[in-house]
Amino acid sequence: MGTTLVVEWRKTFTTRMWWVLLLVMVPYLAGFAAFIAFAFSAAPPAGAAAGAPTLDDPSVVTAVYGLAMPLGYVFPALVGILAVTTEYRHKTITSTLLAETRRPLVVLAKFSVAGVLGLVFGVVGVAASTGAGAAAVAATGNPTLLSDPDVLASLARAAVGLAVWAMIGVAFGLVLRNQIAAIVSLLAFSQLVEPIARVGLGAFEATQSVARLLPGAAGDALTGSSVFALQGGPVDLLSPWQGGLVLVAYALVLGAIGTVGFVRRDVA
Repeated sequence: MGTTLVVEWRKTFTTRMWWVLLLVMVPYLAGFAAFIAFAFSAAPPAGAAAGAPTLDDPSVVTAVYGLAMPLGYVFPALVGILAVTTEYRHKTITSTLLAETRRPLVVLAKFSVAGVLGLVFGVVGVAASTGAGAAAVAATGNPTLLSDPDVLASLARAAVGLAVWAMIGVAFGLVLRNQIAAIVSLLAFSQLVEPIARVGLGAFEATQSVARLLPGAAGDALTGSSVFALQGGPVDLLSPWQGGLVLVAYALVLGAIGTVGFVRRDVA
């Protein structure tokens, strides 16, 4: 297992894509965090509902800092997808399986390396959104709450959640295998399908429980707050531990399905 992990680690870190995605993620999250912080600092427009989100509310500040989860999870998920699909695209999967014939170990190594790299994305992403968000919050004259234990715990959970998303990406890649199909499917789901589903399902009491179980909603719940779930949002969140369990369940179920296919399927 040790050798398989080393090989997987080298295959990942000798490519440029992971750090290119990391470099793109940092200004993306920092820019959005600063923008949203300034937006929430503005006086509510005339006729706005009472209790509109403002930076006076600690949950709003936490949501700004935690933007790494709802906006940034696609980056570690892409890293996980690429860890699998790149091997199929460049036909290196054959040599990988010739070097290590125990296919479950190959899968385990990919999940392990993706999880570690996903945690790196989580720490860097949370630092980017928190740094820019805190600067904007301070510029508006509001307390940054960076010493609040609840805020710090939320940020730690967000970083761990992004590590789980990297492993979900590996599982997704094992299921689809085709790189273009996997990437397009992830982007379509994360940027279009789930946001619409959260609004649509959240509009009806009978389906709100389903909306809370969607993967993006579960990730937001793990963090404990989200700009998409503040007052007036489509649906309330699960508790952090419930959201974490749901997110891990997605990784385990997709991983099991993908692993069964990977073990049984012949590789040309």
